[in-house]
Amino acid sequence: MRRMSYQALARKWRPRDFATTVGQDHVVRALSNALEQKRLHHAYLFTGTRGVGKTTLARILAKALNCTGPDGSGGITATPCNRCEVCTAIDAGRFIDYIEMDAASNRSVDEMTALLERAVYAPSNARFKVYMIDEVHMLTSHAFNAMLKTLEEPPDYVKFILATTDPQKIPVTVLSRCLQFNLKQMTPAAIAGRLNEILGLEKIDAEPAAVQMLSRAARGSMRDGLSLLDQAIAYSGGTVTLSTVQAMLGAIDGLTLVRLLDALAAADAPKMLAIADDMAARSFSFGQALRDLAALLHRIALAQQADVVGEDVDNAAEIRRLAEVFSPEEVQLCYQIALHGRNDLALAPDEYAGFTMALLRMLAFAPRDGVTAQAATTDAAPRAAPPAVAGRAARPTAEPPRGAAQAKAAGGGPIAAARMAAPPLPAPGDWPQLVNALQLAGLARELASHSELLSVDGDLFRLRVAIKSYAESANVERLRAALTQHFGRPIRVAVEVGSTAGATTAASLAEQARSERQKNAEQAILSDPFVQELIENFGAQVEPQSIRPRES
Repeated sequence: MRRMSYQALARKWRPRDFATTVGQDHVVRALSNALEQKRLHHAYLFTGTRGVGKTTLARILAKALNCTGPDGSGGITATPCNRCEVCTAIDAGRFIDYIEMDAASNRSVDEMTALLERAVYAPSNARFKVYMIDEVHMLTSHAFNAMLKTLEEPPDYVKFILATTDPQKIPVTVLSRCLQFNLKQMTPAAIAGRLNEILGLEKIDAEPAAVQMLSRAARGSMRDGLSLLDQAIAYSGGTVTLSTVQAMLGAIDGLTLVRLLDALAAADAPKMLAIADDMAARSFSFGQALRDLAALLHRIALAQQADVVGEDVDNAAEIRRLAEVFSPEEVQLCYQIALHGRNDLALAPDEYAGFTMALLRMLAFAPRDGVTAQAATTDAAPRAAPPAVAGRAARPTAEPPRGAAQAKAAGGGPIAAARMAAPPLPAPGDWPQLVNALQLAGLARELASHSELLSVDGDLFRLRVAIKSYAESANVERLRAALTQHFGRPIRVAVEVGSTAGATTAASLAEQARSERQKNAEQAILSDPFVQELIENFGAQVEPQSIRPRES
């Protein structure tokens, strides 16, 4: 009896050529033009988060370089045939001249040396010998040093493809030897389109709302989206429905969130807690609930500030209604509390306590006496409160803390109190110190560290950075969010690309400090009497690269 094996959707429907690759048009275009014009670099670096297509593009590029065509007489092409022996062998993972290496488990200098020693031999059955090193940032410093010379001047028949999710950990000496392509996170629309296409090919029915929820849950990763679709198909046992996907993900429906905000508007704490109890009974994920609540507040803010509410958005009518119920300041405050609440869940006694405390915090900082936050922070006359807000006027007002009392005496409310406690906006020379105070990581941290602050105009920070890839919108948005959190007020960020004054960036100051520590450490070693005795009596030498300053 023949055993039938199931192949995961992410493997079965992996793109096999540039035409079927989704969401990376900028990379596909550059690679296709280079292949068609035979302008081939010897080393490529693909960066991006998990599941965006780094390994897939590496395999397609290897096929494009070595494809022989259906008749065996083809050459380098941007459209590999996927039928010749080379293409089918690379797809099957058995092509001897395409070597994939995982740097996470093969990271030592010995393994890198062994790989490079094999690079001197010509390919056995191909035009090019292609080395694909995944998660290259995991290599040790000695392994990086071992590969530098070969990476700079490899034999004509060798191509290197490096891939990483953490490019800031790669030495600059390696980056400068590669053509770098930054793969973008997939949009929910792109993921949903691909999922619908695959569902059609697999002849499986699915509700559009269920596919949309899966695409959002993928968080920009096509592989995660396909894995979740696999799980949803197995979970549903047939048609993929919204209810089964919600149950599988522990996701909360939009109407429950609307009920929560209505209870918040009415200052009805018992009702909010009752909704939280119902969510706990239905085993909803409170972390996901806070994330979805922040997403709903974001849509409300868009409706208020830009009158943007797509008709295809879930609960569009409710979003418009809530945009009238809450003031813009309240929405921003609740959004910030939702984000902080989600980050603090791991520190809470349990997720239920963390979730309910976030809700109660929204109530505690809500405007009192029927006055909206906007009216409290401007000289304009108070607006009439909407009916859903009227419940706030009847709530007994507790004695405010000292900061709030000072703000009230100055003509402000809770928002004004927050602003009084917020740090002042920086001067251009203060930017490096501010960068070190921000909670940033990854490319957003690199953007901030390598930027020069040109000016601060109200809530607008104007920056200049020399490396274009750092100025991508996703990095700018993360930096903007960190600045907003730090100053307790909405901040805008505008980034231009150009040369920077080195002494005004956090990265250059950090490098200067590192160089100074290294210099002091070397001087301390060389001035040590024992070391001097070894040098004088035995002809010993000190290797500067072996000296590491003690971290303070």
